[in-house]
Amino acid sequence: MVTRINARKVALKVGDNVKDALSGTLGLSGERMTKVDTAWLRMDSPSNLMMIVGVWVLQPGITYEALCERVSERLLQYPRFGQRVVQDAAGATWVQDTAFDIHRQVVREKLRRTPRGREQEALQDRLAELAVTPLDKDRPLWQFHLVEDYQGGSAMMVRIHHCIADGIALIAVTQSLVDGGTAPPPRRSGKARREGLEAAEDWLADTVLKPLTDVAIKAMGSASTSASQALELLLEPQKGMEKGLAGSADLARMAYQVLRDAASLALMPDDSATRLKGMPGRTKRVAWCAPIPLDEVKAIGRALNCSVNDVLLSCVAGALAAYLRSHGDAVEGQEIRAMVPVNLRPLDQAHKLGNRFGLAPVVLPIGVDNPIERIYEVRRRMGELKGSMQPLMAFALLAVAGLLIKPAQDALLNLFSRKTTAVMTNVPGPREKVRFLGATVEQNLFWVPQSGTVGLGVSILSYGGGVQFGVITDGTLCPDPQRIIDGFAPEFAKLSLLTLMLPWGE
Repeated sequence: MVTRINARKVALKVGDNVKDALSGTLGLSGERMTKVDTAWLRMDSPSNLMMIVGVWVLQPGITYEALCERVSERLLQYPRFGQRVVQDAAGATWVQDTAFDIHRQVVREKLRRTPRGREQEALQDRLAELAVTPLDKDRPLWQFHLVEDYQGGSAMMVRIHHCIADGIALIAVTQSLVDGGTAPPPRRSGKARREGLEAAEDWLADTVLKPLTDVAIKAMGSASTSASQALELLLEPQKGMEKGLAGSADLARMAYQVLRDAASLALMPDDSATRLKGMPGRTKRVAWCAPIPLDEVKAIGRALNCSVNDVLLSCVAGALAAYLRSHGDAVEGQEIRAMVPVNLRPLDQAHKLGNRFGLAPVVLPIGVDNPIERIYEVRRRMGELKGSMQPLMAFALLAVAGLLIKPAQDALLNLFSRKTTAVMTNVPGPREKVRFLGATVEQNLFWVPQSGTVGLGVSILSYGGGVQFGVITDGTLCPDPQRIIDGFAPEFAKLSLLTLMLPWGE
């Protein structure tokens, strides 16, 4: 036992020496990037860049100067947004960008000229172009693009590389930018800077995260107790040793579940072959619909004893089926698998950047035509995922991928691509519309990246009393995503009508 402990100490010391040697050789002084974040950094491909992209539609408009000032005051309190990435053979390091220029990170945009009433098409086209335009790797890996004059107000497009943070962390970041909160403490140097950052974290926890606790829990789906315990053991194995044999029964049950879910993940069949799946090109298309009242969605869920999530996923499945049928494709008996992010970080750490989430496979029954039957099938499948360890498996897989050379990493992560048609997020936002620089954020949309050969991203966001459905697609596999969008509202209306027609008195 003593020999094992000494060997572990030697190994850790050697690892530290290697890091120090690399930093000295490269002349770097910064923080090493975690292996999971490194995997996201190296996952970029010509077809799919690992950027989270989004857009805020603001009324009335805001000015470029005011936006630069707000970003400098709030966003740059997070060191990540003032740092660039330097890669080496062993991974990557966050280093301060000594040539940082706010005017390179926040830029003005002009949309192409369009007839009155079609400005949204121009905004969608520009957002699609930005989704395939790489960020400058010599600068911090984020950018804000402001259209000062859009439909009588403004539109702000955002691009943030996934290696900076996951969705839960970015919810905290973006909400810290809006009006109504106390400005974070200014950044300092040395010990004072560390104390200032701790104060900034406390500020975020108190003014941003606590009011959004319910939102954050639902945002990516909270992990099960067993998954949380397993993640703790994965990240801090010494805690498991300290518990000793007292937790042996729990560990045995956890081990059984891990083996079962690992087998399910490994043996997961390839997805149905539809026109939405194939080899992507190098263009994107973006579309979204007008908000649907959230109260109506909740009413259907209560009537059918289903969750809001079940209602929305059923409508997504129906819209995708309608799109495929409109192109003459048969959908009977077919299914589409979507990978859904699942949060694995404690809520009190949501303000810390980096990636701490797994992926859960959700199979959408597009072959079930009856909306009532379909929603109950969705509910059944979502119930089967409760307590699953598969999100944790995905997290561990990403950590392993970060240790590999890029060709090996690509081969490992392509396992997901072959078995998946879409990446889908369902994020509840603030119940009331927020204000930004005195303007109201009327629409709030975002999309997470697709990896490998996945060509479809689906985003469902509830915000300000409404639910918006948006898609981002590969231009080769799906050049007309508006037709998918156009099927969402009719599917919801059909489900509403059939719910009202059910024989409630019998």
